[in-house]
Amino acid sequence: MATHALNPAASTYARGGLYEWLATTDHKKIGIMYVVNSMLFFLVGGVLALVVRTELATPGIQFLADERVYNEMFTMHATLMIFVFIIPMLAGLGNYAVPLQIGAPDMAFPRINALSFWMLPLAGILLISSFFTGGAAAAGWTSYPPLSGEGPLNSPGSGQDLWIVSLILIGTSSILGAINFLVTIFKMRAPGMTLFRMPIMVWTILVTSVLVLMATPVITSALVMLFIDRNLGGHFFDPFAGGSAVLYQNIFWFYSHPAVYVMVLPAMGVISEVLPVFSRKPLFGYRAFVFATAGIGALGFSVWAHHMFTTGAVFLPFFALLTFMIAIPTGVKMFNWVFTLFRGQLTFSTPLIFALGFLTMFLIGGINGAFSAAVPVDFALHDTYWVVAHLHYVLFGGSVFGVFAGIYYWFPKMTGRMLDEGLGKIQFVLMFVGFNLTFFPMHMLGLAGMPRRIADYAGDAGWNEWNIAATVGGFMIAASMLPFLWNVFISLRNGKVAGDDPWEGNTLEWATSSPPPPYNFDSLPEIRSERPLFDARHGQTAH
Repeated sequence: MATHALNPAASTYARGGLYEWLATTDHKKIGIMYVVNSMLFFLVGGVLALVVRTELATPGIQFLADERVYNEMFTMHATLMIFVFIIPMLAGLGNYAVPLQIGAPDMAFPRINALSFWMLPLAGILLISSFFTGGAAAAGWTSYPPLSGEGPLNSPGSGQDLWIVSLILIGTSSILGAINFLVTIFKMRAPGMTLFRMPIMVWTILVTSVLVLMATPVITSALVMLFIDRNLGGHFFDPFAGGSAVLYQNIFWFYSHPAVYVMVLPAMGVISEVLPVFSRKPLFGYRAFVFATAGIGALGFSVWAHHMFTTGAVFLPFFALLTFMIAIPTGVKMFNWVFTLFRGQLTFSTPLIFALGFLTMFLIGGINGAFSAAVPVDFALHDTYWVVAHLHYVLFGGSVFGVFAGIYYWFPKMTGRMLDEGLGKIQFVLMFVGFNLTFFPMHMLGLAGMPRRIADYAGDAGWNEWNIAATVGGFMIAASMLPFLWNVFISLRNGKVAGDDPWEGNTLEWATSSPPPPYNFDSLPEIRSERPLFDARHGQTAH
């Protein structure tokens, strides 16, 4: 097993100057920049969420100027969180980890990798700049026509156009990144690493890349048509001129339901790396997990219209049945994770605690989604706060808890320093309690009939207490970021030196120094299973 603890090249690499970072094509530095860029926009999106929750804490328009400004706030909050935080953040973790995990020296196309990253801050800046050009997009993160049309009662001005251009940039970045991942995984694996010896993280990135490659051009077509409708006299989505507004919904959700798995599958990969390491067991049912991941990817393209049950334009039994079916491979994964933990020698370090947060919160998100898959229930709950609760239990309870599990797990490898465990646990408690205090009451609000996307509500509707609780929880989530940011700051300055393999990991990234040198490895252990480092430590034969 190679080690570079005293390697001068490694230490020089770790001290790289600003220009070296800006001009780098090293997948590790690009991955770290993905993480930092995504975290910055996460903070901006979080501030917008606090604005929304402050406005909704009590009845009346008391904080924002009017409903239009509120619409801008929640539209930009959702857009930043989904397109500029979650998707790029998980791509960044994959960018850092995948070449190391397969024993490759870099991504297949390093310069395209850099191009993919640099499109993202540009897109984010374009989105935020719309606040200073007459008003941001205000048609919701879905931007359904006619709300996103150019008319004076819809979305006039440049804000919606900047939204469209930003999403096209982000989509182009995703497509280039997906091609890069696929070529890297298929062509650059180390000798002995067959497909069924790849870490689960690599498998989830592989399936995610296929989803991105197949789905993203579809939404790009919708965005181009919307731009033409708004600026060049087109009528693709104008029913008064022969177009169809429901056509946009079909195209949007044909991308956006697979995009849910783009936002969740890599987080599932992170969890599948963390649980075996901190339970001192192999992942239960490795091959079943691989097939379940592929099954989710395949079924993800067959359920898009369950977002459109109430339009009357889709065949309800077909999409309801397939929606229930997609719960099967997800359930397989849940049982695999539970049995990985069962009778394991658990070490409750911060990565494992965030992984357990993922398991419990994602489970609730899956269950409340299954309720919505029942057509009569969906008719009652559609466009209520029940849907907001479901969305956040899947994407915050799932993706965000998975992201922080990955950050705490790979931070020692990225920086050579350990994050403080005490501060990590404080962050988890604040985030976990705040998350549930924010979003669990939204189930009650949805059942009580509170519509989503509203800036005000009647004082006698019975929704006051739940909204106050949700707002308090939102500020708890914001408070949870303070110990995290302080943790990163003090750990980078004088944190505990990590060593090459602080967790006694299973996969190849732990076979090199922390941080790794530019070329990643001097030599690799023999790869005989999906746990090459475990085999090397214990001298085990292939299984």
